[in-house]
Amino acid sequence: MLTKILITFLISMVPVIELRGAIPYAIGVGLEPWLAFTLSVIGNMIPVPFILLFIRKIFDWMKRYEKLSKIVTKLENRAANKSESVKKYELVGLCILVAIPLPGTGAWTGALVAALMDMRIRRALPTIFLGVVIAGIVVTLVTALGIHALDFLKGSV
Repeated sequence: MLTKILITFLISMVPVIELRGAIPYAIGVGLEPWLAFTLSVIGNMIPVPFILLFIRKIFDWMKRYEKLSKIVTKLENRAANKSESVKKYELVGLCILVAIPLPGTGAWTGALVAALMDMRIRRALPTIFLGVVIAGIVVTLVTALGIHALDFLKGSV
């Protein structure tokens, strides 16, 4: 049980995968949906303050090296593309960007966009948290309902 909890928590911290992968994993290995949700939201939020505070300094350091500079440019361009809706709708746009449970969205992307837009941490952090909670609720419900539907179909065959 402890291993499943730790793996869920760690998966939720991984960029791109985040809680969109952690919750289905956790429910799939038998953790209760509420526990999967809670672990995943907490784990998903742990990197966010560090991204908001330090990503610009990290990017500046990376730009000094040719190969790393290409990665930074790619990430900055991706964030710039995502930031259009955030610029237009501000905090609501940031929340929606984080809340949509699709690849290329989520807490990591939202934090990167907020940092590159020089959004203050006291505004960005609660907005990203709300988006993570919304995404967590959606993913938990879809996963739990999907598993119950599959169980129902197995039983009726």
